[in-house]
Amino acid sequence: MTQLVTDQGFVTDDWTSGYTVLGCANDASSLHVQSDAVPDEIQLSSILEMVRIDFPSSADGRGFTIARNLRLRGYTGRLRAHGHVLADQYAMARRAGFDEVEIPDDLAARQPQDQWLARANWRDHDYQSRLRG
Repeated sequence: MTQLVTDQGFVTDDWTSGYTVLGCANDASSLHVQSDAVPDEIQLSSILEMVRIDFPSSADGRGFTIARNLRLRGYTGRLRAHGHVLADQYAMARRAGFDEVEIPDDLAARQPQDQWLARANWRDHDYQSRLRG
């Protein structure tokens, strides 16, 4: 099972439509994107509601690049990081454009909600804010 994390902490996942693997359909309302996908090859459409980007390990940052690319190209739907994202990476995930993070239950047990909430005010957790403050 998995745990969904937002700026409010651990929340119930309300997405019930499942996912289509990138490359299997051009008219999907939701996509699951592997971390080695080429961002420019992801076709954006008006029916695309959710993109879930895989993080196979916490050391693999390619998902941040994919997310940022999608936002710069105008994608406004839900964007979810999926997999091994650490609480310490939450602010970066939000700044890259992710709306939420889906983590395995064992990771949620090791990094409880309070660790994620400590980074929920992600706009204030960057080096520029600390330098100005």
